Amino acid sequence: MPKAHVIFATITGNNEDIADIVTEALEDLGLTVLETEISQTDVAELQAADLIVICPYTYDEGHLPEEGLDFYDDLATADLGSKVFGVAGSGDVFYQEFYNTAVDKFTMALKNTGATQGAASVKINLDPDEADIKTLDDFANQLVDTLKNQN
Repeated sequence: MPKAHVIFATITGNNEDIADIVTEALEDLGLTVLETEISQTDVAELQAADLIVICPYTYDEGHLPEEGLDFYDDLATADLGSKVFGVAGSGDVFYQEFYNTAVDKFTMALKNTGATQGAASVKINLDPDEADIKTLDDFANQLVDTLKNQN
């Protein structure tokens, strides 16, 4: 059975909600899923997963989550070439050009590991509503489809 690792960083709980939604969707699709908070996760642990999902928030004017800086930095030396990944995060449109930039930064960092992007990155304004839940379910489906097509 394929394994997924869903990692989240949150202040308000919105990204943990996103991670929970994605985790449930992936489990419904038959994957074994480990969900962890980013400061409690070592990049080396990703080697045990077939699919990686990161759910970051963007702090203030485009900053990465402080508790995820070591994790982000460690991605620079990771080789995840056999993995499929997705990034979905919550932000606040109030910050305009800085809205959800952590999603973009983590997407690029994961691409640089050699991993395959399995679905377009998802950016959610504040807490996920019903339409966002549908988007996240579609996101999970696309990730699993990419994983199946890769193997």
